[in-house]
Amino acid sequence: MLSLLAFALQLAAATTPSPPLAVRVGERVRNVGTVTTRAGVRALRADQLMAALGGLYADHGDRRVELVWRDLRVELLEGVAVVVSGRDTLSMSSATSRIDGLLFLPVSFATQLLPRLSSKLRYDATARELHAAAVERPRGASATTPAVNASSGRATSENAASAGAARRRIVVVDAGHGGPDNGMSGPIGAQRKVREKDITLEVARALKAALEQRGITVIMTRTKDTLIALSDRGKIANHAKGDLFLSVHVNAANPRWRDPGAARGYETYFLAEAKTEDEKRVEAMENEAIRFETSADATRDDPLGFIIRDMAQNEHLRESARLAELMQLGLRKVHPGTDRGVKQAGFRVLVTAFMPAVLVEIGFGSNRGDSDFMTDPDRQRALASTLADAAVSYLDQYERKVGGTP
Repeated sequence: MLSLLAFALQLAAATTPSPPLAVRVGERVRNVGTVTTRAGVRALRADQLMAALGGLYADHGDRRVELVWRDLRVELLEGVAVVVSGRDTLSMSSATSRIDGLLFLPVSFATQLLPRLSSKLRYDATARELHAAAVERPRGASATTPAVNASSGRATSENAASAGAARRRIVVVDAGHGGPDNGMSGPIGAQRKVREKDITLEVARALKAALEQRGITVIMTRTKDTLIALSDRGKIANHAKGDLFLSVHVNAANPRWRDPGAARGYETYFLAEAKTEDEKRVEAMENEAIRFETSADATRDDPLGFIIRDMAQNEHLRESARLAELMQLGLRKVHPGTDRGVKQAGFRVLVTAFMPAVLVEIGFGSNRGDSDFMTDPDRQRALASTLADAAVSYLDQYERKVGGTP
């Protein structure tokens, strides 16, 4: 009894009650309790939502949770604002969270995303009810268990006829830094300062729009001024089953250079051991963001060299190098600065992305000319357009080479 009371007190400390969500299945209505988290997100328990719908909830214990309702199967990852269902990859308004062992989802998952994923679900905003269409089932069929293909163990789908259709290309766009981590600040000697985290977010948003115009599905690691752990950014890409990972950053000159304010230009990195002093400088500058992760263990990914050597045996190293080359060629068309070339370094943000991945330094924020270029909305769109073209060109080349999907 005392342990139950302690558990309730812990949960109450992390959340405050909010109005329940009504779930109607046929004539039956069940209320699912909701809470407002400390972050101000209205959330509900994933297991209770599935119980109300008559679905299945599976916690695989590796931060991955699976929800199954009729012919709909959804995968979620703890701490990530991404939903994967078949060929669909959607962003949620906020990440999932685990409170005292229980997985909570933003209420918008039930009211907005589920109706998008299944035509059998509809949210009535006036009545504040999630409606599930009643289904006539064959005699003897389970009321809660979806039909399963015995050979694959996967839930069957009404869209099985289109299962052979090509999967949509998915590119994960990462806006560097965010939240308390401002990144670099510049230009040198200017009264009006710009911050890296603001520039990268604006360019990342423009890149998302440009890629979507080209038929690419885009997942953003962050869509607002918030801190995302370096190691989690690659995990978001993996969970989304991304084809490419593009991390956008702004460079800064070494203050010990003879004329640091004059340094400008663009460069693209792939994951490998840094060899030159300048590569090591940029690596240290970008990896320094880990100090803002209050719960991060700075040694948990060490020895980094071992991971890099392991990655060197992986095909992604070669593919990332090719992607970086195309990014540089594209930037050369629109950037007024110097082409500083393709480089390599051990960026933590790239270590956990198991796909072709690059980090693009789109200019020197410490330089007035580059700073003006990167903060101009028209130039941001030009940057985004050429990066999007490079990504599509890479995917086209890769698919021709392997003769299939990415």
